[in-house]
Amino acid sequence: MKAEELHLKEIGEKSFGTKQIYIVDDDESVCRALSILLVTYGFNVDIFTSADEFFLAVPNSAPGCLILDIHMPGLDGWEVQQRLVASGSNRPVIIMSADKNRRLGDRALKAGAVGYLQKPFNDKALVDLIGIAVK
Repeated sequence: MKAEELHLKEIGEKSFGTKQIYIVDDDESVCRALSILLVTYGFNVDIFTSADEFFLAVPNSAPGCLILDIHMPGLDGWEVQQRLVASGSNRPVIIMSADKNRRLGDRALKAGAVGYLQKPFNDKALVDLIGIAVK
């Protein structure tokens, strides 16, 4: 795995106490594939094809890790992350994108995400990053 594919940020000893995963990506096939993968690892997965759907369905206080695409119609991933930070949410967020811009990983971490994955990424990279995020 290339270093630019996986950017990690130490988040300390926060305890999120959940195996709940939320996936927000406008590409339904990505949502389905990630859901199938993560269910096989024992996670509970809810998928949303828009940020608006996610915010309507999931209260800010609900535990869980968010896997978030950057480029989406309506609210994009950056706007979602800003909204979460502004609300005081401590939900760990993993940002993903097919964009080849190498600076996106740094931008994701500066925006408060716990990690960044460049699509396509391997399954183990995602599962390992979730494990770090929900510690």
